[in-house]
Amino acid sequence: MNKYLLRLLFLFLILTAGFSAKAQLRLPQASPEAFVKQTIGLTEISVSYHAPSVKGRQVFGGLVPYGSMWRAGANEATLITFTDELFLNNERVPAGTYSFFIVPQKDSTWNVILNRDTTLWGLDGYNELEDVAYLQVKPDSSEFQETMQFSFSDIGSNTGKLKLNWENTTVTLNIETEVEKKALVNINEALSKAAPDDWYIWAQSAEFMLPRREHHQKALEWINKSISIKENFFNNWIKARLYAQNREYEMAANLTAKAIKLGTSEPDNYKTYSREIESAYNIWKKRR
Repeated sequence: MNKYLLRLLFLFLILTAGFSAKAQLRLPQASPEAFVKQTIGLTEISVSYHAPSVKGRQVFGGLVPYGSMWRAGANEATLITFTDELFLNNERVPAGTYSFFIVPQKDSTWNVILNRDTTLWGLDGYNELEDVAYLQVKPDSSEFQETMQFSFSDIGSNTGKLKLNWENTTVTLNIETEVEKKALVNINEALSKAAPDDWYIWAQSAEFMLPRREHHQKALEWINKSISIKENFFNNWIKARLYAQNREYEMAANLTAKAIKLGTSEPDNYKTYSREIESAYNIWKKRR
């Protein structure tokens, strides 16, 4: 290649690099990007969207017509992600990322639609055959909200609510996750990898099973394993509760008495549980 061509190539690279730099210019957006994330049970749920503002306009029935699909935001389609299968308004939805649409209605329930295609810009290219959920929701009146916002509320051990607020309207989806199924998988995996001297992982697993009576025998096996590794007030207290759950109060009282005695050797840890343990002992010893 001669010197003339090399100079042309060099000049071309400089110019294209300059154009690339200019293409990266960032300016404020009328509907800025937003992101919200929440863990419910063991499932992570997130929503990625662009948030428009009212700006003095009528939103529902105006800017967002009744009876038409709306991207639940601006610009690219709003995306919602679930790391595990869950229930939305009692309908099972597989794990994954989905485009999120709403169909507002004037005098009836609204609809929320989840669609597999996550590459949409607004409604361009939307295909109803890719829908995975079609949910009925009842909107509620609310205080004025200038900028559209997704948020989570009422978070429980495996339940919560996802809310969209804009103008004077709130749309709410009820979420329920299957905590126990995933927790059992996590427990079995953790126990299979537990160190020989790790008494706590066995105790923690047994304690999780306390309200799950169908796993009572398994919980007893795990707490006995914990005690065989290192006996202390904590694992005796868990075992006592397992027996009290079956109304075996004599064994429960004896184990609680042992927990109280063992607690004297680690007073700082014991004091967190002392009131609960000693109160249970006074009740169970009368019932035995």
